[in-house]
Amino acid sequence: MAGKEHLIRQEIILTNEGEFVLTLAEEDLSSVYPRLKRYTLTLEKKGDILAVFRTNTYEYSPLDPLKAKAALDRKAEIWSESLRGDTREFLSGIVQRRSTPPPAGAEPEVVIIQGSPRGDGNSSIMAAWAMEEASGLERTVKVIYPHDMAISPCIGCYQCYNTGTCTFADEMAETIDDVRKCRLLVVCTPVYTNTVPGGLKVLIDRFQAYHAERTIAPHEDGRPTYGVLLAVAGRNGQENFTCVQKVIGPFMRNIGIEPRGEILVDGTDELGDIRRVPGLKDRVKVLIRGLI
Repeated sequence: MAGKEHLIRQEIILTNEGEFVLTLAEEDLSSVYPRLKRYTLTLEKKGDILAVFRTNTYEYSPLDPLKAKAALDRKAEIWSESLRGDTREFLSGIVQRRSTPPPAGAEPEVVIIQGSPRGDGNSSIMAAWAMEEASGLERTVKVIYPHDMAISPCIGCYQCYNTGTCTFADEMAETIDDVRKCRLLVVCTPVYTNTVPGGLKVLIDRFQAYHAERTIAPHEDGRPTYGVLLAVAGRNGQENFTCVQKVIGPFMRNIGIEPRGEILVDGTDELGDIRRVPGLKDRVKVLIRGLI
């Protein structure tokens, strides 16, 4: 999805520490968002990259007089002047932001997001059924509880489209890594005010950083990842799931996951425990089994 990078200009800077090269480049990402462009400033010495600065057009408010290209030019000017001044001091203060490597450990083949804040509710029951089936098939399973996580909400800064990583350093990085590795994602959720619970929505929004990562460095490993939605609604009628479907489906597709099935149980206010629904447990297990 990433566009081709075009050279804007290069500047060779001669100092008492040797020759440095500043490169300014532009990348068109309008296939991702209309008029989205990413600008990159690179500092090199003898082919080694010492520092990188990135910015993009979506970082700036329409009311902000500062724009991405102007910010890039200003940063290049500052680096150029600093290199010609006290080169060593300038170089010692530069830190290049790099993507954090994924933590070592067993890769979860199945990730289950239990989106309800209730640990013993109907969504939890369906999550347990999905986990039981996947574990019984000797798959590595991880269950994620958004409401127990210390994560910041997405602030729409779009800085992730510069680096492929989120500006917030919190528990979300591990969650993204789990989903990156899995082959099946199961989202279990109740319907809250016609949509998903707030904690789950915060988690979904923060996956924008993973979309940015996939945009900047797209890769195909030949193994598709499938997605399943398991949802419950208190009121009667399948129309109560409309908004949930419109949230979860695009969320999955946005991060390269193919939705392959859903089980939607309505009328739970009257029903109470969904374990009373004949054959429901088997339906969940058959769906999970068929995608593993």
